[in-house]
Amino acid sequence: MGAQQGQPITVSDAVALAKGAVSSWPTLVVDGEVSGFRGPNARSGHCYFEVKDAGASMSVIVWRGTAEKIGFDLRDGLSVRLTGKFDVYQASGKLSFVARKVEAAGEGLLRQRVAELARALEREGLMDPSRKRHVPAFCSRVCVVTSLSGSVVEDVKRTLARRNPLVEIDVVGCSVQGSDAPATIARALSTAAAARPDAILLVRGGGSFEDLMCFNDEGVARAIAACPVPVVTGIGHEPDTTIADMVADRRASTPTAAAESVAPAIDEVERQMLQRQVRLGRAMSAVLEVRSASVTSLGRLMSGAMDATLSRRRVAIDALGARRCLSDPAAPLRDLLSDLLQTEERLHDAVPRGLARDAERCELAAGRLAEAGGRLLRPAEATLARLAASLDALSPLSVLARGYAIARDASGRVVKRASDVACGDQVSVLLGEGSIEATVSSIRIEDRA
Repeated sequence: MGAQQGQPITVSDAVALAKGAVSSWPTLVVDGEVSGFRGPNARSGHCYFEVKDAGASMSVIVWRGTAEKIGFDLRDGLSVRLTGKFDVYQASGKLSFVARKVEAAGEGLLRQRVAELARALEREGLMDPSRKRHVPAFCSRVCVVTSLSGSVVEDVKRTLARRNPLVEIDVVGCSVQGSDAPATIARALSTAAAARPDAILLVRGGGSFEDLMCFNDEGVARAIAACPVPVVTGIGHEPDTTIADMVADRRASTPTAAAESVAPAIDEVERQMLQRQVRLGRAMSAVLEVRSASVTSLGRLMSGAMDATLSRRRVAIDALGARRCLSDPAAPLRDLLSDLLQTEERLHDAVPRGLARDAERCELAAGRLAEAGGRLLRPAEATLARLAASLDALSPLSVLARGYAIARDASGRVVKRASDVACGDQVSVLLGEGSIEATVSSIRIEDRA
């Protein structure tokens, strides 16, 4: 796309030449102040603005991806440090600086750090409204934490004395500016809380953002959150908002406004008391009227219930009085005696009949028993006779009755062989009837082989 000197070229070629030349420029780091900020664009999300110094300004573009990574809000007057390169927009030929990184500088850097700390404390829940303590509508005793050298203390005292002279005021001094201020503020809050006032006013007059940095300290924020007494802040002027304001239980725009918020005007208090007196009287009258109607209604109900109860008791007593045992106490005894005599008569009549029936049943049972006994004994008698015949046939007495005898020697042993005795031995001979004593006179041994 070359062109000889003096030979005309198109606008597109000219812009392309410029774009090519600019693209070779190195990455730059530029410090400046934001001016004319526009963005993020509702559709694209890109940001457009100018950065300037005392002698010049330039157009800046921050694409959406870069804008989403910025940890603070861009606004006019903010000092920033931009890292990026120049570029030429093809359609318009406009030279712009495309920032790939945006950082806060100067006061902007402080604001960035404060914003990061605020987000961290918010994630912990220190700014959660549910955590904050209730500030009484009327504080009878307050403690002011501020510098003793400034005019803020007198302003707060005048405001409280003007609005409500009944409010008691304690003052705890601390430093409200400088590097040692956060520690003194934390100690002052602890001292004030030990006195157990109704509320603590943490106040300071106006100043620059750097002057108020002690109220953006993490230690001060945690001291406020941990304070057992409600803390009301009035720091700087209306636009100033510090982390201490965010963590406090109530934030007022100025020290005077903070004092006014804890001490309603005495005439307003009087007016409210009168209004509440009227409302209380009306409410009490209404309550008494309702209670009176309720008591009357309950009285009627109770009277009706008592009449009904007495009527039931009267009927029950009349029924008891009509009972025979009360009108004739001896009647139950006579009834019992009559029942006893009748029972005796029935018993006398029932015993003979019962005995007769038992005797008849016994006779029948005896007959059945005799008959059954005969049936049961006949097989046993036959068996016994048979066994007796067998026993008789085997009995040695039967053998003796047929003429045989049993001989026993002197020791009582049965003599089975002639050789079992000798001549002169005494033997006892058992016969079919009786026995005899004999002396062996001779022995005869027969050979039966």
